[in-house]
Amino acid sequence: MKKLLLPAVAASLALAAFSLPLPSSTSAVSEPFSLADPNTTDEVPQDHKLVIYQVMTRLFGNKTAVNKPYGTNVENGVGKFNDINDLALQAIKKMGVSHVWYTGVLEHATMSDFSKAGGPGPDDADVVKGRAGSPYAIRDYYDIAPDLAVDVKTRKQEFEALVKRTHANGLKVIIDFIPNHVARSYKSNAKPVGTLDLGEKDDKTKAFAPNNNFYYLPGKTLIVPAAGNPLGKALGPKEDGKFVETPAKATGNDVFSEAPKVDDWYETVKLNYGVDYQNGRKTYFEPVPDTWLKMRDILVYWAQKDVDGFRCDMVEMVPTEFWAWVIPEVKKVKPNVIFMGEAYNPKEYRNYLEKGKFDYLYDKVGLYDGLRRLMTGSGNTEDITKVWSEESRGFGSRMLRFLENHDEQRIASKDFAGDPRTAIPAMTVSATLGSGPVMLYFGQEVGEPANGSEGFSGADGRTTIFDYWGVPEHQKWMNGGKFDGGKLDGVQKQLRDFYSRLLNLTSTSDAIRKGKFYELQDANNLGKNYDQRRVYSYLRYTDKQKLLIIANFSKDVTLTPKIEIPKAAMQAMGLDPTKFYTYTDVLNKAPATESLTITLTPLSAYVFEIKPKE
Repeated sequence: MKKLLLPAVAASLALAAFSLPLPSSTSAVSEPFSLADPNTTDEVPQDHKLVIYQVMTRLFGNKTAVNKPYGTNVENGVGKFNDINDLALQAIKKMGVSHVWYTGVLEHATMSDFSKAGGPGPDDADVVKGRAGSPYAIRDYYDIAPDLAVDVKTRKQEFEALVKRTHANGLKVIIDFIPNHVARSYKSNAKPVGTLDLGEKDDKTKAFAPNNNFYYLPGKTLIVPAAGNPLGKALGPKEDGKFVETPAKATGNDVFSEAPKVDDWYETVKLNYGVDYQNGRKTYFEPVPDTWLKMRDILVYWAQKDVDGFRCDMVEMVPTEFWAWVIPEVKKVKPNVIFMGEAYNPKEYRNYLEKGKFDYLYDKVGLYDGLRRLMTGSGNTEDITKVWSEESRGFGSRMLRFLENHDEQRIASKDFAGDPRTAIPAMTVSATLGSGPVMLYFGQEVGEPANGSEGFSGADGRTTIFDYWGVPEHQKWMNGGKFDGGKLDGVQKQLRDFYSRLLNLTSTSDAIRKGKFYELQDANNLGKNYDQRRVYSYLRYTDKQKLLIIANFSKDVTLTPKIEIPKAAMQAMGLDPTKFYTYTDVLNKAPATESLTITLTPLSAYVFEIKPKE
């Protein structure tokens, strides 16, 4: 823990800190400077409180409950764009959501055959992961996954109708942009007239050339990993280990070998952004590389389809210089489009925000990992302190917080916490610690545990992105298309009600959207009944609203601490420490109290609004 300050010292230091002049602009990420008070930061909060609901589109609307391992789209069913109707969107909107991230929209490698319906045929199973295929192995950047359409021939129109329907229900649309790699079978049949395909003009005799779209291994033929086994005991289309690729291309996760391993992204090939990886990573960015131009055109194409934002996959595997160039290029066409980056290196966050021009970055390695440790009993609240005071200091408003997504294990799974209620304190911190965006994954709000082995995905605590599947607890909420939670049990209804209360508060609270931050751990770490390793408390405040937020991560201990708000914090909020105040729990809808002796039940969270006593 941080060194405890004596109250008088803390007060004088805090007053000095809050008299510092504020930057004249909040649009840039400023370098942090030293504050006298270690319980807060100098960051000028920016209102970036997007509330994002991630949908695995292929699974969301699927009502079939057969769930045969490795099953086909006919056997196990598949959700369609049309399943995400007005009822579904209104139910999502009522949770306080502002944006829907539709995952898996673009056409990707798959073993399903749509040729008889006027769509593409199946890919070679040697280079497909799972029967449905990974939505991150793009087969055509300009086309839509045929699985998602009722009529394969009108799949693009059905997507456009979903965008309009989403907007009509007061929500905005985010889709994936996968810039680093494509499927080995990549070929665009839907590209605009006159557009050259990726690799069409490549000089395949060269391992690297600045304007090649791919990296090559001249004179070598791809050797697919023998242990790929995408369908278990069954065989997929052309599954014989003899997929032909000569010369072999570099694999998506920077593997420059003709024989990628089974744990590599062997179904994908890496795109060339002008970096010669095999010669000291020498860069060739002038003139602008051909891949940059092609990627810009793809982004502009979808921005002009009225998409509101892009979740960008593995952004650190693509040079910062590309993002610094392409994001302003796209914003020339659609100024309000947002770019969210999947990033995992805290040392590079500032670089990708300032130089790379991203609007938001994942806060996975910091807050997610820290909260996960707390939720599983192996961490403590110092992990949270480290996030705001070090890792994202100065730009916390730009960090996307979450507890689940398609890459991570379900909270309710035995591989994670095993109990969806552990999300109550953790999700409250995720949503309210800063004024940046927060996200939840479909099914999280009803405690979906991702039980069983779906097929290629295996029993790993995740909801599959590779297989056709019905998501059981989510299907109970979906209730045959009524989207009313009619089949949920009482515990699930209470859990979903918590998420709804939290996210609606998050989306409407002035203090959470715009407020400054003050941590109360130092003020309470010697207090009786305040378990500083399991309890976390802080203030969020603006001129209009003052909030005290408390989370108890303990799974089995009820605590009754008297919460101390030091004089320095009261003065920072513009409150008179000598006067009396009431505290109303606006998260749990509890009556006002004048006491700060709080009963903290296990796995609980509280958001008290502070007002002068009348």
